[in-house]
Amino acid sequence: MAYFFLRLQPPRPTFPHDGTGEEMAAMKRHAEYWHRNALAGSAIIVGPVFEGEGAWGMAIVEVEDQAAAQVLADGDPIIASGFGFRFDILPMPSIISRPPAV
Repeated sequence: MAYFFLRLQPPRPTFPHDGTGEEMAAMKRHAEYWHRNALAGSAIIVGPVFEGEGAWGMAIVEVEDQAAAQVLADGDPIIASGFGFRFDILPMPSIISRPPAV
């Protein structure tokens, strides 16, 4: 298995503060998608990162290879929405992780 950092780039630097109703509905589907991937075990951690006047999204995933990480990114409803979001997929050759909470 391999680890990847996925950075979700928003369509503009002020997103989500100026998100339209349609964009925010698509973001709800995006969150539901990643919640399912977390429950399935491929998404380790997912969430927004606020920076400056806006935010971007991040996920750390554990999958077979970069092609599998690309499949996860491509399957995100926010990508299919056509609103201009895109993922950067970056390999993480090693990680240090705390033990699972008991």
